[in-house]
Amino acid sequence: MFEKSKISIVIADDHPMVLKGLYNEFNENNYNVVGKAKDGMQALEEIVTHKPVIALLDIDMPLLTGFEVIKIAKEKGIDTKFIILSFHKESEYISKAQVLQINGYLLKEDSFSEIERCINAVLKDETYFSSSFSPSSISNASEELIKLKRLTPSEKTILKLIAKQLSSNQIAEQLYVSVRTVEKHRSNIILKLNLESHTANALSIWANSNRTIINEL
Repeated sequence: MFEKSKISIVIADDHPMVLKGLYNEFNENNYNVVGKAKDGMQALEEIVTHKPVIALLDIDMPLLTGFEVIKIAKEKGIDTKFIILSFHKESEYISKAQVLQINGYLLKEDSFSEIERCINAVLKDETYFSSSFSPSSISNASEELIKLKRLTPSEKTILKLIAKQLSSNQIAEQLYVSVRTVEKHRSNIILKLNLESHTANALSIWANSNRTIINEL
């Protein structure tokens, strides 16, 4: 077990009652809350200033999302353990957390005892997902990520543009390549992602629903 008073924590949530509840719970359990924030920009400032051991962040915050805060903080070389606290259970959010190598992913329905289990796990360099997630949902998200990593740099570039709902003609014009080249890449991407339908429209639909992960490639 880790000594709670030595675990510095920054918490961030744009819902005042949630933020206050978390703050009170941590204080009552003898954790060292060094900062709290009601939006992503403030959260980033608190993390940069205090360099806490743990940062517990909501995903959906004004100015910067929790994911954006984590990405920027990591780029600045801040060695904080990041835990996401969210309502989102969708696989694309799990995959994005995996892309960013986030240490923990909790749901707002979880008890404080689960938050503590998560903290203890990430302090031991383990990755922790809420027990509310089924093992299959985490496994499926990992499989999608593995598929994306098989793409070449050119295919990733084209997939990002598809996710922005650009047509093959628009992509060809932007990348200074032929439409035929774009279509060939689209076919290769469909095969590597193992999409059931091999139509271009199927890829567009998949890219649109998974754009949060694609943008991190």
